[in-house]
Amino acid sequence: MPAPTLYYIRHGETDWNAAGRFQGTQDIPLNDIGCRQATDAGRVLGDLVKCNGHDHAALAYVSSPLGRARQTMELVREVLALPLEGYGLDPRLREIGYGQWEGMTLPQMEQHDGATFASRSGDVWGVAAPGGESYASVTHRMREWFDSLLGDTVVVAHGGTMRALMVALGVATPAQASGTPIGQGVVYVFCNGVMTKYG
Repeated sequence: MPAPTLYYIRHGETDWNAAGRFQGTQDIPLNDIGCRQATDAGRVLGDLVKCNGHDHAALAYVSSPLGRARQTMELVREVLALPLEGYGLDPRLREIGYGQWEGMTLPQMEQHDGATFASRSGDVWGVAAPGGESYASVTHRMREWFDSLLGDTVVVAHGGTMRALMVALGVATPAQASGTPIGQGVVYVFCNGVMTKYG
């Protein structure tokens, strides 16, 4: 059986995104730009699904439980004229936890714990923020999540979880994934071992 096609959408912008603050597990709502980006992603998704010969109403839809992802999912579904509540939640899709660094900018992280910051700069994948998660551990939960899929799926989650998924599926190395910017208002399609960005 072929692996499912995955339509991956990162949540729209929040005020913390705009300020360079790391959100992690904090529940920060979309700002006005983020709402527009979610709507844009819905339009892109509708076009892609049609081009791929899929019925968007027949796809599975699942979101991270964090509010910014759920808000994005509901705006996407509104564009597709689908019931807003017709999607699942999976805690494995939550953003990478930044522990004590959540809400901080990079300079504030360095000031808070310079030794861990330096270690993490040398090994972004393996070193966790104080009280947080490593990308390596998030990669395991994203692989487990992907392996549980029963068919082609639309997912709304986060930049960190997408980087982890890229590594879990062999699309990128940890070094490549950690340096990849993850766009908002676009759709990434994972299909047959290849990731393609549309937007």
